[in-house]
Amino acid sequence: MIYKTKGTCSQAINVEVENNIITSVQFIGGCAGNTAGISKLVTGMNADEVIKKLEGTPCGMRPTSCPDQLAKALKQLKAEQA
Repeated sequence: MIYKTKGTCSQAINVEVENNIITSVQFIGGCAGNTAGISKLVTGMNADEVIKKLEGTPCGMRPTSCPDQLAKALKQLKAEQA
């Protein structure tokens, strides 16, 4: 799934989930080191746990962030798969 982000430096997130386990995450744009780190940390994790940990994370004065947008992408993907 390609999720178009809103309110962040990244433009989109390409995320794949199988059996509720994140198999791949790639941010398009954003802070390269931070988004690469997030991708490595969450790959192999349970999508529900990632949502719980990252949802609501702000970026400075912005009410959202790349981690928050990833949580939103995962929630949307889960809704589409249901």
